[in-house]
Amino acid sequence: MGKKLNFAIVGCGRIGTRHAGHINNNGNLKAVCDIEFDKAQTLSKQYNANAYKSIEEMLSNEPEVDLIAICSPNGLHATHTIRALRAGFHVLCEKPMAISVHDCGEMIKEAEKANKRLMIVKQNRFNPPVEAVKKVVEQGQLGKIYSAQLNCFWNRNPDYYKDSWKGSLNLDGGTLYTQFSHFIDLLYWIVGDVKNVEAFGGNFNHQGITEFDDNGVIALEFYNGALGTINYTVNSYGKNMEGSLTIFGEKGTLKIGGQYLNELEYQNIEEYKIENLAKGNTANNYGQYQGSMSNHDKVYENVVEVLLNDGVISANGFEGLKTVEIIDKIYRKIENRNKSV
Repeated sequence: MGKKLNFAIVGCGRIGTRHAGHINNNGNLKAVCDIEFDKAQTLSKQYNANAYKSIEEMLSNEPEVDLIAICSPNGLHATHTIRALRAGFHVLCEKPMAISVHDCGEMIKEAEKANKRLMIVKQNRFNPPVEAVKKVVEQGQLGKIYSAQLNCFWNRNPDYYKDSWKGSLNLDGGTLYTQFSHFIDLLYWIVGDVKNVEAFGGNFNHQGITEFDDNGVIALEFYNGALGTINYTVNSYGKNMEGSLTIFGEKGTLKIGGQYLNELEYQNIEEYKIENLAKGNTANNYGQYQGSMSNHDKVYENVVEVLLNDGVISANGFEGLKTVEIIDKIYRKIENRNKSV
């Protein structure tokens, strides 16, 4: 039996609890912390780990830990990641990497300075149809990419935001950060980096509930010349409806759809066909809500591969930064437009 990695978790909410289960399958959960100490205690008892009230206390008392999983609110990711890196730990940070471009840059700098690995959770990259489409595009099977359309049609009602950090500008950051950063990541990962955006957005149905947009319409120009659109909303009546990415290329058209980019809905490619797709995992379940595909098992398999076998990081800090840069470009356009109205 080879070496088992030791892990610690910052933030013991829903996502932290999910990380704990996957950590338990891939190594040892040694410590957890949360400012709501009862949450830390509950999770620690389940896995026989040490519970702490603060990240500082945990970092200084757990020298055997190899990697810290950052599962705190979005707006705290940068602070917690930088503290963990400076204390000499590798880091796996939940999406979004941070909610400012500057913070992402600081996180990357600190990882380099500490000579530690910084990995970002982008679990939708492991969806079978997404992996297949990425491969097809990389192999040049579609030829030149002309355009891409991303649709994110979900529902988030007042209960989702009740008694939560979600909905606040400082800790949540916005719908594109919390709900749809995975989708933006896939647009970047498969189609390419974004040069220009035009964007309209507004808060139509969540005034007094969130401090930001609940829908938007975006036009994109990629550096490689392709054009794109993003239509997003959390106003789909009653339930999530669709998460889809359609790509139009010189030699083919593809659509990944379903509610969570979990189905290959359409393909028409010159002299090529994607076949025998593996069945994907189910979506993350939040009670009344479902989120993105639950591929954290693959994320942790990658962490083990990277730290023990010199594997390649599935999503690194630079890629996490790119997602935040694109979202930042969109939100700046929406803010400027709303100011000028």
